[in-house]
Amino acid sequence: MPHNPFPEVATSYLVEIDGAQVWAQQPSRRLPPASLTKLMTALLVVEHGQLQAVTRVSHAAAHESGTRIGIQPGETFRIKDLLAAALIDSANDACHALADAVAGSEKNFVRQMNERAQQLGMRDTRFVNACGHDAVHHYSSTHDLALLAHELLKHGEITALTAKRGARIATLDGKHRFSFSSRNALIGRYRGVLGLKTGYTPRAGKCLVAYAVRGNTRVLLVMLHGHDRWWDAVDLLDLAFDHAHH
Repeated sequence: MPHNPFPEVATSYLVEIDGAQVWAQQPSRRLPPASLTKLMTALLVVEHGQLQAVTRVSHAAAHESGTRIGIQPGETFRIKDLLAAALIDSANDACHALADAVAGSEKNFVRQMNERAQQLGMRDTRFVNACGHDAVHHYSSTHDLALLAHELLKHGEITALTAKRGARIATLDGKHRFSFSSRNALIGRYRGVLGLKTGYTPRAGKCLVAYAVRGNTRVLLVMLHGHDRWWDAVDLLDLAFDHAHH
């Protein structure tokens, strides 16, 4: 099998079977990661370990741009519910509120993101925001995002969220309710898929970290600047499971 069976699918991608890289294209190339950035945000949130704690939404978080669920300044939420919104719906307002909850401000949180990236050996990664907005010095690589995914997969509460087709959350007082569906078209449609995250911006193109388990076989796919990501992801995952059983 060639080391790169799908040169057309993305600017950069890699596929791992049971933790070993089997195919890759430009895995160290620095590219905008879009909302795959939120995987680092989620890691810091679960490592912080206060998922049942309550946090109040700041003005900055409520006014975050891009994909939002519409949380309002002063509303209070459990951190685990904001995490669900950030991972399943890719909500930037929820993501910013998580950064505030962990570090007091997004600026402080971004410093923690970059420190954690260094600790994980993510040499081709730099974050300038918590949610994945395009910015000149905001980049990662498929290799680094695979490292990040492995660290995240140590926390079962992450895949418990990312494997869901959707979720409902509410403010602590129950007055403001939200429901959302997963942005990952593989969830509920591809057997064994458990997440992890989608991303899209005009500069980053279509991005994906897909993780699927069938029997004892675990497949991880990371794609940056993909083209037809859902069809291509299915082809790559199918090929990987097929490859694993021969």
